[in-house]
Amino acid sequence: MKTKDITTKTPADLAKLLSEKREALRVFRFGAAGAKTKNVREGRVIRKDIARIMTSLNAKKV
Repeated sequence: MKTKDITTKTPADLAKLLSEKREALRVFRFGAAGAKTKNVREGRVIRKDIARIMTSLNAKKV
């Protein structure tokens, strides 16, 4: 997900997107534990997306 996409969203949309990404990361971790995951970089990408969303949310708070 690009930073431009994140900055144009409202805080409510970002909160919803954040919960979806956290759920995706949880599913990824359980899949990795069960050796079902083929794309191991996916976890890194999801964590970075979560960080971008949280940064944008905190910036809009201030």
